[in-house]
Amino acid sequence: MSQVRRRTMTPDEFLAWEANQELKWEFNGFEPVAMTGGTDAHAAIQANVIIALGNRLRGKPCYVRGSEIKVRTGLGYRYPDAFVSCTPVARDATVTAEPVVIFEVMSESTSRTDRTTKLLEYRSLPSVLRYVMLEQDQAVATVFTRVETGWGLERLGAGDVLLMPEIEVEVPMSELYDGLDLASPDF
Repeated sequence: MSQVRRRTMTPDEFLAWEANQELKWEFNGFEPVAMTGGTDAHAAIQANVIIALGNRLRGKPCYVRGSEIKVRTGLGYRYPDAFVSCTPVARDATVTAEPVVIFEVMSESTSRTDRTTKLLEYRSLPSVLRYVMLEQDQAVATVFTRVETGWGLERLGAGDVLLMPEIEVEVPMSELYDGLDLASPDF
């Protein structure tokens, strides 16, 4: 039996191809993956993250960005919902340098990828010290933190505070879900 082997794109080929596309695409290391639209809750949480971090990082060397800038992950490129970097980049950069904290807002269509593939990709980046997955149907965060022995895991609810000592920032979870009427499970 013969198998058809599909030619994959290289990261450089992807960047050249994506520059000519009308829509945003991620690259999983083999092929482009279309980015889809989100919900109002997703957009609200993303905006709350960017506002909360932007206000707290003002005047500091670190900065927050949203899903307009790509993160290079090994062989691929991803558009996290938000990230913090402390490494300067050119004004016309389309790819970030060395993200420190990465945020993804969970969606039905992307949750599996965010919890598995992206988790492994982000954790493989030496600069990433924290990966925060925010649910959009309840005020819950799953937080992976780089520790001496590997990675720690913590779950936060609406009454908790997200501590990010690597960027000297603390944000109440209630602020990330401001304006949304969501369930808040007790932990």
